[in-house]
Amino acid sequence: MFRMTIRKPPGEKHPFPPAGLKSRHAAILVLCALLSVEAAYSALCQPSARAADPETMMLRVYDRHAGILYAEVPARVNSRLVFGWIHSWEKIPWNEYYHVDAKGDLVLDAITFPAFGAGIPEDKGRVCYVRDGLIHMEEIGQVFTELVWLNSHTATRDIILDGTPVTRGTDLPHHAGIRLRIEKGEGHGAR
Repeated sequence: MFRMTIRKPPGEKHPFPPAGLKSRHAAILVLCALLSVEAAYSALCQPSARAADPETMMLRVYDRHAGILYAEVPARVNSRLVFGWIHSWEKIPWNEYYHVDAKGDLVLDAITFPAFGAGIPEDKGRVCYVRDGLIHMEEIGQVFTELVWLNSHTATRDIILDGTPVTRGTDLPHHAGIRLRIEKGEGHGAR
């Protein structure tokens, strides 16, 4: 059993126990009060006991200028990102395939599209072939710290991470500068 003794100098009246309480009860009340104050201080004033995992990463989609967060989802090393959009006035569907590296950069692995058009490279990557009506260019290895584009409800299609849709061009403001990046740390909560 827990026992606490409150000692007072001889001949001096101690403020505890209050009238009608034994000193043991007073000691328990004081102890409970101190523990409550310490718990409140820890909860309100000290940094969280659970520090953010340094390996936690989030894919975030922001307004490039205002910094408004439109979407965020957890990401990890080797997560797969698909960025789909429509290329040129010929409306060529284009998909870019990335993976997330250990630094949180996006590494362009491959692109697919059905036909060549103005501005489409003829020799991107080390492997090029045609399958199922699409031209595949692979083993590109181009590194991006972020993707930045002027959003269009008709040109930006899907943004998918690890097979799960993150957002679509129609979900983002039309003609707004948009930034997509992988950041370390916990989630903030998108709009």
